[in-house]
Amino acid sequence: MQQSQRWKWSKKKTQFPALVFVLFLFIAFSNLHRERSILQIQESPDLVLHRQDSFTFVKPNLFTPQNHAPGVLNRFSTCNSTREYSGQKILWTARTPEYGHRRESLERCDVFSGKWVFDNASYPLYKESECPYMSDQLACHKHGRPDLGYQYWRWQPHNCNLKRWNVTEMWEKLRGKRLMFVGDSLNRGQWISMVCLLQTVIPADKRSMSPNADLTIFQAEEYNATVEFLWAPLLVESNSDDPVNHRTSDRIIRPDSVLKHASIWEDADILIFNSYLWWRQGPVKLLWSAEANSVCEEVDGLGAMELAMGAWADWASKVNPLKKQVFFVTTSPTHLWSREWKPESEGNCYSEKSPIDSEGYWGSGSDLPTMSMVEKVLSKLSSKVSVINITQLSEYRKDGHPSIYRKFWEPLRPEQLSNPTSYSDCIHWCLPGVPDVWNELLFQFL
Repeated sequence: MQQSQRWKWSKKKTQFPALVFVLFLFIAFSNLHRERSILQIQESPDLVLHRQDSFTFVKPNLFTPQNHAPGVLNRFSTCNSTREYSGQKILWTARTPEYGHRRESLERCDVFSGKWVFDNASYPLYKESECPYMSDQLACHKHGRPDLGYQYWRWQPHNCNLKRWNVTEMWEKLRGKRLMFVGDSLNRGQWISMVCLLQTVIPADKRSMSPNADLTIFQAEEYNATVEFLWAPLLVESNSDDPVNHRTSDRIIRPDSVLKHASIWEDADILIFNSYLWWRQGPVKLLWSAEANSVCEEVDGLGAMELAMGAWADWASKVNPLKKQVFFVTTSPTHLWSREWKPESEGNCYSEKSPIDSEGYWGSGSDLPTMSMVEKVLSKLSSKVSVINITQLSEYRKDGHPSIYRKFWEPLRPEQLSNPTSYSDCIHWCLPGVPDVWNELLFQFL
């Protein structure tokens, strides 16, 4: 009996290497097939890769001959018809760093974890009335805000100190360079903050500001430097790309192309991107570059943003970090519902005068699924893109919004001023204020 059992075990052992060999051949052929598919995509840019999971992968940012190029989207663009989302995804690959080791973490300590400290000795870093480039939408004191406390808060990391803002040192970092902010009105607010911070040491006859357009440029002659803002709220090409007359409904994007905007931002030395707010109002219509008959697909805001982030990531993955610094600013939170920090109340950010003091507070103004998707994309770009994580520190600042103390095209009417629950802006930020700290963080890492 023992001999019979030994024979059976010996027979199983002789079969085991054969199974391993078959499995090895299967894996080898699978890898060969996958590598061949990838090679075909690289050699044939117009090829679309079909996957067994029913998704179709589209290679983004393809240059097409002028006579075959799709029409540029503008605010008059429409879809001839709309169909359900086909499930197409953006194909992009996180490239292995070619320029040395991966970029080290920006912070030796976590500068994004901390608390707000009242400091009316050091803040604000400039006066609202002394910045000629201030926006009426953000000039809260000018438009009647009675308290100034929102200007006096300093961000204090738990285990270290932020480098003190030094305007001359910042200009030296920018000498001979183009610093460009790319994104939506929140990024424009950060750009205005940066201009107000920097213009204080530039004589009036040595500085200039171009008229408001797709690209607005502040120039300092002495430093041969510019601080620019490019309106691109959805990063990819869209029918909302006019900075003044943009569409707020029936949004159409070309989800596989940033080429229109990249042709402008490509030559900047330092780039600060953001994108979030405009994706919160779905659904979004997709007009793929290969679509010749203006037939759109429709998808929710998160799905559309994921496609746009993929097209942007494809561009970012090709950046040489020794020649160009790229930053991505995370979600800027809103404070639309006071019940989130003050249970049983029915207001918003109006009349708030101090930050939230509950460490780790999260409100509904920071969408966690969106943040998770963005983090996943950025984690694959860590050698090319640096992240400025403003979300948690800004979550605390329920007091920092304009609410009714603003002018957007026209001042609020008396009946609107008397109804702050309906007419408060709890999305943007007063200046001086929170965006100045975002720029202090940028100064820290340049």
